[in-house]
Amino acid sequence: MKTIAIIGASADRSKFGNIAVRAFLRQGWIVYPVNPKESQIEGLPVFKSIAEVPVRPSLISVYLPPPVLLKVLPDIAARGCDQLWLNPGTASSEVLAAAEHLSLNVIQACSIVGIGLSPSDV
Repeated sequence: MKTIAIIGASADRSKFGNIAVRAFLRQGWIVYPVNPKESQIEGLPVFKSIAEVPVRPSLISVYLPPPVLLKVLPDIAARGCDQLWLNPGTASSEVLAAAEHLSLNVIQACSIVGIGLSPSDV
């Protein structure tokens, strides 16, 4: 099964962290939203951290600002994934250096477009 953890998932349907949840669900993925402040997003239970996600997801897609992401990268590396998608606005030179140091397979692109959808169509 195709599994994804979306870190920075949002209950606000206008935010990319919510659009991504809907896009991946539409494409048949098992979605694990991650947000310490939400309990449910698009009918799915929300995990407070990537460490709480019950499986090793094949993809992790991030919607966090670089300073916050830097703090979460060690937890992402500990959980593991095949690909770490850094959506626009999440990468910085510090984030990229830390991700490389942690041997994460980084993709710098919009994960929604990566699965063949346009965010405006979701």
